[in-house]
Amino acid sequence: MSIKKQFIKTKPVCKVTFSVEAKEANEASVIGDFNNWSVEEGALSKLKNGTFKATFDLNKDATYEFKYVIDGKFVNEPEADSFKWNDFAGAENSVLAI
Repeated sequence: MSIKKQFIKTKPVCKVTFSVEAKEANEASVIGDFNNWSVEEGALSKLKNGTFKATFDLNKDATYEFKYVIDGKFVNEPEADSFKWNDFAGAENSVLAI
């Protein structure tokens, strides 16, 4: 799993690429504050090598809580900028700082 951030000098956004290795999985999404925790809006595309990947434009100077959903299971990003407890989920969420 990994996150790549590409800052755009001319716009107040950062292109964030989420990658998840899940060769055996059928579907994967990234859900979080930036897409209303929507599995559909956060759908990742499966590449031939079994990695799921997608790029999203996120506003700069913000932090976002998020998780991956891989075949219905919630998974944190081990390389997240930090983690935050979420009472609603009863678990920690990954945090992305831009």
